[in-house]
Amino acid sequence: MDPAELNGAGLEWVVDARGCDSLALADQDALERLFNKLVQEMNLHPAAAAQWHQFPVTQGLTGMLLLEESHLTVHTFPEHGTLCLNLFCCRPRPAGDFSAWLEEFHPQHVEVRRLERQLAAARVATEVVP
Repeated sequence: MDPAELNGAGLEWVVDARGCDSLALADQDALERLFNKLVQEMNLHPAAAAQWHQFPVTQGLTGMLLLEESHLTVHTFPEHGTLCLNLFCCRPRPAGDFSAWLEEFHPQHVEVRRLERQLAAARVATEVVP
């Protein structure tokens, strides 16, 4: 990434979807489609293939996509009907329509929090003490 693209802040979206369809939350294909929507709609740049892990008892999934911008993660809890998504970007971009992108999971409630993450504004001087 070109350091000139940094504007002093990163953006992080923390998304909680509750009341979701438990079968959809256990469907890796559905989560892969969600990641593909986010990559396309938010103009993200994957640095590697997504990694997935499904828990054998609950069938919940954890997924992570390493991005040039930072990362995209999802954790599902079918036993609670909950999907937790996190997207961190160090390149500025407008927010997307997370509620629409999550429609396949049929959430009853979607909460989106947007955090501005500050980068160091100045170099901190260090002193060597004998």
